[in-house]
Amino acid sequence: MTVKQLSLPELADACCALGIGNVGLWREPVQSYGVEATAKLLRDAGVGVTTLCRGGFFTAIDPAERVAALADNRRAVDEAAALGTEVLVLVSGGLPAGSKDLHGARERIADALGELGPYAERHGVRLAIEPLHPMYAADRCVVSTLTQALDLAERFPARQVGVTVDTYHIWWDDQAPAQIARAGAGRRIHTFQLADWTTPLPAGVLNGRGQLGDGSIDMREWKGYVEAAGYTGPIEVELFNDGLWARDGREVLTETARSFVDHVISPSGD
Repeated sequence: MTVKQLSLPELADACCALGIGNVGLWREPVQSYGVEATAKLLRDAGVGVTTLCRGGFFTAIDPAERVAALADNRRAVDEAAALGTEVLVLVSGGLPAGSKDLHGARERIADALGELGPYAERHGVRLAIEPLHPMYAADRCVVSTLTQALDLAERFPARQVGVTVDTYHIWWDDQAPAQIARAGAGRRIHTFQLADWTTPLPAGVLNGRGQLGDGSIDMREWKGYVEAAGYTGPIEVELFNDGLWARDGREVLTETARSFVDHVISPSGD
């Protein structure tokens, strides 16, 4: 998503040129290119798939809409398995139109996970609940904190359901470091994503994720939390940013890789 202006063949070529060995994918471009074609493209390029995004949107009240959502999520699991990734990221869904019942919405997520988790496990895929910043609770995700995400995930085996740790969404929460430790103890950190917090937020607030190092988040600190919790998996950079999307994709990918080294990997001050 950070370089969505690149086609999948362009992305694979750019990753190879920069020595980037893994990429997280979104369903829409994969479906457009073809799931099997995408899998072959990346396999031939030697690029692994870290996660597939996204499943979820489980909060509908209408029975037909709930059946359709579960069917779409089973397809997402199938796609993840075909791409060779073990992790499907879930954005759980906002409040249905006219509803103010956060508790009921979260219970419907649990109901859906109870059905989807075993299906995912049979296909070698783990579900990763992603808490989103509270500003998205009404329309996009009623799960706003790692505490809430883990309270849902822990109803199910860790081999089925865990969490996504995304700096953009949780950096403000002083309980998040302890919840990362909790997630690590339960082997429920299924993926770790980075984006910086820059202000002012754009209209609509969705596409305001800053390049690493441009905002308020100490990326090394958060990397330290997940490492202390025992996480050794891939680290993704996921930037929704209209300014970045308007630029040359290879240039943005090069800049992102450099920013990752400078603000995540290298010791402070180096």
